[in-house]
Amino acid sequence: MSIVASIFASETVDPAASEHWLFPARAELIWGTIASIIIFGALIKFAGPVIKKAFTDRTAKIQGELDSSAVDLASAETEAADIRRAAGDIESERQRLLADADVQAELVLTDGRARLEQEVIELEARADADIAAAGTRVNDEVRAEISRLANEATERMLADGAIDDATQQQLIESYIQKVGASS
Repeated sequence: MSIVASIFASETVDPAASEHWLFPARAELIWGTIASIIIFGALIKFAGPVIKKAFTDRTAKIQGELDSSAVDLASAETEAADIRRAAGDIESERQRLLADADVQAELVLTDGRARLEQEVIELEARADADIAAAGTRVNDEVRAEISRLANEATERMLADGAIDDATQQQLIESYIQKVGASS
């Protein structure tokens, strides 16, 4: 015989040990049921509140996280709205600053043009005065040069005897009239 068959063959069922092959003996069943009820009752009485408190705490923790996330969401939406409003404010502020800059630039240009026109007028006046002074100076230099040349010519003519006394007298009278007319 095989080993398995010999194990089953050597084992004999004691009919006094149990009434049924599946259920234990009656005394065992009664005391086991009572012990189980006591243990389950003790668990329900002592461990039940702890388990219930743990579940309640867990629920409260989850609810707190949900509430916190709702507050954070509302805060984020408020901040987003503020940022969007500030972005609009930035654009309007930018436009205002650009308009101010345009006004300032126009004032600077107007002021600069006025100063340039004034400087041009002053420079023209100065140039006219310089031209007049140069003209007077040139006229004086030309007169001086003419007088010098006339003196040399007169001296040469007098030395050569080409001018008689009447002509010399006429030249002197003419010179005196011109000097009197110019002053």
